[in-house]
Formats: sequence, structure tokens, C-alpha cells
Amino acid sequence: MTENTDSTMKDPTYLRTRREPFEYGLLPIPKLIFSDGTTTLGSLKDKLIQRSTSSLRVDSSAVSEILQISPDHATLVLDTLASVLPSDSDPLVSAKPGEIDSAGVNVFDLTLFLYIQSYKRLLPRTHKDSAAVADVWPSTSAFDGYLSALSPLQLVRSNSRRFMPSQADEEAHQLSYLQKHLANILSLLAEPVEGEGEESLVLPMERFEHLSFLIQFGERGSGGIPLSQVAPFFANSDPDMPAAPVSAAQVHEWLVQSIVDALEHITERTSAKENGPSGAGSSDQDVAMTDANVASAKPSTSAKGLVFIEGVSKSSFVKQAADIKGSSMKVVNCHDSVIYILAPLRYATIYGCSDATIILGAVGKAVRVEHCERVHLITAAKRICIANCRECVFFLGVNHRPLIVGDNHKLQVAPYNTFYPQLEEHLSEAGIDASVNLWDKPLALGVVDPHDSFSHPAGVSDVQAETATHLDPDQFTNFLIPNWLAGESPGNTKDNPFTLPEVYMVSQLRNHNNLGEIKQVLGEISVEDSKKRELSSALHVYFKDWLYASGNIRQLYCIQGD
Repeated sequence: MTENTDSTMKDPTYLRTRREPFEYGLLPIPKLIFSDGTTTLGSLKDKLIQRSTSSLRVDSSAVSEILQISPDHATLVLDTLASVLPSDSDPLVSAKPGEIDSAGVNVFDLTLFLYIQSYKRLLPRTHKDSAAVADVWPSTSAFDGYLSALSPLQLVRSNSRRFMPSQADEEAHQLSYLQKHLANILSLLAEPVEGEGEESLVLPMERFEHLSFLIQFGERGSGGIPLSQVAPFFANSDPDMPAAPVSAAQVHEWLVQSIVDALEHITERTSAKENGPSGAGSSDQDVAMTDANVASAKPSTSAKGLVFIEGVSKSSFVKQAADIKGSSMKVVNCHDSVIYILAPLRYATIYGCSDATIILGAVGKAVRVEHCERVHLITAAKRICIANCRECVFFLGVNHRPLIVGDNHKLQVAPYNTFYPQLEEHLSEAGIDASVNLWDKPLALGVVDPHDSFSHPAGVSDVQAETATHLDPDQFTNFLIPNWLAGESPGNTKDNPFTLPEVYMVSQLRNHNNLGEIKQVLGEISVEDSKKRELSSALHVYFKDWLYASGNIRQLYCIQGD
């Protein structure tokens, strides 16, 4: 793996989609998906405005009543919106976990959020030898024929990311969606000119700025440039005078041209990479999965604030905050490994991994885990979404209910179980409250995800996803992060900042006492020195056998080598 920065991505004049609403903001709730353009949504928007405050905000009760969804789902809508809004100063974003409902959401932000629920993710390219992988992902569900098309084992066989959509492909897909739906989106933000009817729509500058929920100019991860400063019709407005509204047709024409330019730029960039020298690169290149050791494995960093860790296999991988040049991370196609990310992040995605232990330091917006098998994830995060995973265990310190969607099997959740010296500092930076942990209150939605581009079998109705069970307290143990992995920067965290539930605390204390008794018995054995040496040697042999059988010996070698 290599670390590259694509210099061609640094031109700040091109329009870009905001990844976050499309990757972390889609909810598989049928009542939120409107297939008739603006017909229904326009009427709902008017009702929301009527129920809103003077600042055009509505609370969860209004959302529940007008959208005809349950209070739990209304709270989930506000919570999800809070995770993908562009401005951290929005009251919904800055609200504490228990204040989300009362903080409310801006009607136009909510309208755009509801509109993009019709978006379908880019369909992954088919494996070149689909027959060879057909038998490796067991079919135990009526939905497996299409929902499990991206099993981790398929990704192992494919030996690279080339069968997953690249970041350039995904961005082009999102831009094309916006290009197709732009007229509808603008009509939901616009208002008619008084006395001229619906045919003459204009956009005031404050409503135009709501488009920053979906698009931006400038580098991703940098906050971008305010849209009104880029748009020629608002750029020279007097800051002391309200800008005059602009024709929606004029805004549409300018944005369509900006999207066309952006799509051409992506095509040119992709063509240059395909025709350029092998290995010249960017973060979108295909990276082959190798049996890498920790010295050779490096993250791939794009100029968009997104860090990839890809193809780590049979290895250990460690990154601290100083090593990560970005606010978002994707851990993709990693297998039979232990991965330590001891840093604060805004977003994180774990995709297509198997037989791995992954530790994420502190994620301030959202974590998404998808198409993973037999993964142990340890993370402190504001919120987490788990989709299409099997036999995974999640050790969580989360401020909001874990969301479970899609075709999942044999998932377990447990309280957070580790710490490292800088953890509390990272929690504070990410805005995570260690006194609130809703790990044990998962919320399961439907098995069928309407945002996936898979064809759904005719006549199959959706059912609730299989939820996660609580890990047996007798199987709960603390995960020890070695001191030498924490880096040189000092930290004050000396224990798990999340309080353990009593049943787990009792079990942990019992195991600790049992271990103490065994040590005491061994120490008090009255035998000859030669017999003690034989006993000690036997214990070392059994311990060494366990290290090799469990694969932990490799982690020791990798970390020691690093």
C-alpha cells in the first residue's frame, strides 16, 4: 500500500457533492421516500412551515405527526440530520444527546434531507468469476440472493478494490443524481414572486445557502467556501444590505453548468490515471490486498480529507493522531488483522472486513459498518450504523442508539472495554459524552434497503432486521492497548471513561479474583525446584501454543517490528 495525494484534486473552483448526506444520511424508512418528485414533499414542506417557529424550525413531535412516522423514527431523523449537517454551529448539531428533540431542525434542511432519501447508491461492479464465489457466502435468508452480493469473502477473492465503486465513480454518481433532480430541489427552496404566480420562482440568499447541505466548492474536509461567495449573482452583495432574490432559473442554469464542468473534470482525472504510468497515483487507485506487515502498510490519503486503510491482511496496523491527515476514514477489505486507529475523527466507515479486530479512537459524527464478517469493533462514537454484517461483536461507547439495518446475523453488542492515554482528550475533541452510553439500546429497521441498487425480488415484503443481542457478561474482557502503541504525546486517561454496567463489572471482578486465586495457588505449591521449573516450562509451552493457535503471535511480532 502506498500513501498518495492527488494534486489534481486541489483546484478549489470545481463544485463537489458533500459525501456525508449520501453515505451517512440515508434511512431505510419507507415513509421517508417520495417517488413523485415534489408533489407530496412540496405539500409536506408547506405543513412543516406552518408548524415551525419564527426561525423556521420544527421539533420531533411535528416531524412525527406531519410525516406520519413513530416518535422513535422522528427522533432518528433529527439525530441522523445532526450527523450530516454542514455547520457545527447549527443548534441541532450542538445539542446534547437528550436535547435533540427540543433543538428542532430547519424546515429547508429537513426538506432536502427527505428529498435525497430517493437516492440509490452506485451498484458495485460484478465479480469477474461470480460462480467461484457463489458458495462462500451461506444463504440463510430469503434476502441473501441480492443483499449479500458484497460478502467479505468475495472481496478476498477479488484481491483488490477494483470491483467496488471508486471515490471518483461515487462522486460522479452523486453529481449525476443532483443534475437530474436539481430543478425539483430548487423548486422546494424557492418562493413565488408576489403577484406573479408559481411560474416565477426566486431564491433568497438565505435559502440558496441551504444548498450547502448537498454541495460545496473547495476542498472537502476544509469547510469549503460559502456558496453565496462563489455564486456570481450573490458574490458582490453588500454585507450590510439584504441581497435581492435571484431567479430560480438563473440559479439552475449556473449550477447545471457547474455540475457539467465537475463531471468533465472527474472524467479527465480518471482518464489521466488510467493512461498514466503504473503506480502514479491517487487515493482512488486499486490497491491489491497483500500479506503486509505493519512497517510497509500505510494509509492512502486523498486531498479531500478522506483517509483509506485498505488491504491489510494477516498483520497489525497502528496509526496515531499525528499520522492521520484527514477527518474521515475508510477501513476497507482488511482481513485476519488487528487495526488500531488511536485518533479523533469525524466520520469512519468499516467495509468488507473479516476476522479482524478494529479499534477506533473517537468518532464525533458517525460510524458505518457494512458487509463485515467476524469482526470485533471497539469504538467510542456519537452514533453507529451497522448494515449487512454477520457474527460481529461491537464494544461500544455511543451517545445515541446503535442503528441496525439490512440483512444481519448473530450480532452482539457490549459496553466499551478499553482505553489509551489520549482517549479522554480525543473524546472531548470529538464532542462525545462518556457519561452517556446507549450501547444496549439498538434500534433495528428493515432488512430491505431501498437505497441499494440491487433488484428486489417481486412479492418480497420488508421485515424488521435481526437485532443484536447483549454479549454474555462471562465472555466480556477488557481489551489492553499496549502502552508503546499510544505514541509519544502525553495523556491523562488511566482507565475506561465509560462506566461499566453492574453485571459486567461483577463478572469482570469475579474473573479477576479467579485469576488471583490461581496465581496464589501456583505460588504456594510446595514442590522441588526442578518440578517448579517443569511446571513453569509447561505453562510457557501452553501459552505459546495459544499464541500461535489464536494468531496473536503475529500481532506481537508486527508490533515489535514496528
